[in-house]
Amino acid sequence: MSNSRKRLNRREFISTALAGAASVGLLNRLAPAKDFIEAAAPVSPAQSGNKMTERKLGKTGIVLPVVSMGVMNADNPELVKKSYELGIRHFDTAFGYMRGRNEEMLGKVFTEMKCRDKVVIATKIPPPGQRDAQKAKEEFLRMADTSLKRLQTDHVDMIYIHDVSAVENVHPAALTEALAQLKKEGKARFVGFSTHSNMAACLNEAARTGFYDVILTSFNYAHAENKELSDALANAASKGIGLIAMKTQCSQYWYREGLSNVEQMYYQGAIIQSAVLKWVLRHDFITTAVPGYTTYEQLSEDVSAGLNLALSSEEKKFLDDRKVKLAMEFYCRQCSQCASSCPKGADIPSLMRTHMYASCYGNFYQARDTYDGISRERGLETCASCDSCRARCVHSISIPKRIDDLKALFG
Repeated sequence: MSNSRKRLNRREFISTALAGAASVGLLNRLAPAKDFIEAAAPVSPAQSGNKMTERKLGKTGIVLPVVSMGVMNADNPELVKKSYELGIRHFDTAFGYMRGRNEEMLGKVFTEMKCRDKVVIATKIPPPGQRDAQKAKEEFLRMADTSLKRLQTDHVDMIYIHDVSAVENVHPAALTEALAQLKKEGKARFVGFSTHSNMAACLNEAARTGFYDVILTSFNYAHAENKELSDALANAASKGIGLIAMKTQCSQYWYREGLSNVEQMYYQGAIIQSAVLKWVLRHDFITTAVPGYTTYEQLSEDVSAGLNLALSSEEKKFLDDRKVKLAMEFYCRQCSQCASSCPKGADIPSLMRTHMYASCYGNFYQARDTYDGISRERGLETCASCDSCRARCVHSISIPKRIDDLKALFG
C-alpha cells in the first residue's frame, strides 16, 4: 500500500482507475457525455407548449424550475448549453470538481452565451484544513475568490460550506464569518452548506439558529422510511431555508447487489430515473433537485419529469414494487452508522463515498480526491493487515466487497 498515496498525473491515474474498474465490472453503464454529442436533441418545454413546475427558494425570493443541473460529473459544455435551452436555470458546481475545470467550463459557457444574469450559480468551498481560525477564514475567502475567477463572474448566487456532517460543524465561527463577509461584499447573494450524512441533525441545527439561507442535502427514495429526515426538512423549510435536493437518482448499484441478472433489466430503463426523481419533487419542501445527468437522454428524462410531477401507472408500480424496496437496503445512505464497526478504525463512511464516486459516477478524480482526504492511518493501508473485513452496514451493503473493489482501484 506504500504507493497508494502517490499523486498520479492525469494519464497515469485515469489508466490505473479504468483498468481497476474494468477488472471489478464497474464500467458497464459509465458513458462520458461527449459520447452523446450526436444524440437527437430533446424537445424543449417551449416547443412542447409546457413549462416546468416552479417553486420559490425559501426566503431568498429566487424562483426556480424544480429540475436543475448538478454539474459535478459533466464535462461537456454543449450539455450545459442544451440544459439552458430546455429551461434549466440553476447550475450546481464546487471548488474541487474536476480540480477546478468544472467551474471553468461553466464560466466559459455562460460568458459565451451572455446569460449570466439569467442563471443561478451555486458553488461549494471545502472547509480549510487550517487549525488557526483566522487562517482558515482567509483560506476560505481565497478559495471563494478563485471560484469567482474560474466562473468569470463577480458573484455567485449561493455559496456553500461543502460537506457538513456533524452538528458541531454547522456553525464554525471562522467560516460563518467568511460567509457573512462574502455576502456583505456582494460576492455571494445567499449562503448555506451541503450535507451528505447526519442530515436531520444538521438541518435542525440550521433551522434553530437561522443563519443559513439555503441547504443542499442528500434526499432520495432510499430515505422513504426516514421520518426523522422528512420532519427535519419540513422544519427547515418552515423557517424559510431554501432546500435543494441532491443524490436524487439513487445512482448506486443497489439493484445489482440485491437482484438477479434477469431481474436487473427492469431497473435499468427510464422508469427508474423519472420515478425516483418525481418521488423527491413531490415533497413540496424541496424547491429543486440537482440530478447529475451526463447525457442528452438523461437530461430529456429529467426535464420531462419536471413538466409533470404526477406519477404514471408504471412509475407507481415501480415505487410500490416490494423488490425495489427490499433492494434499496443495498443503497448506501451515508448514514455513518458503519463508522464504529471496523476494529482497526478505518474511515468506512469515506471509503464508501470514494467507492460511490468511482463505481457509480465514474468520476475518478472525485474518488481520488475523496480518498486522499482520508488520513493515512484510516485508509486502505489499515485494511491491508486484515485477512477478512469485519466492517458491517446496518442495512445490507457488503462493505467487504466494496473495500475489495477499492483495493483493485487504488492498491
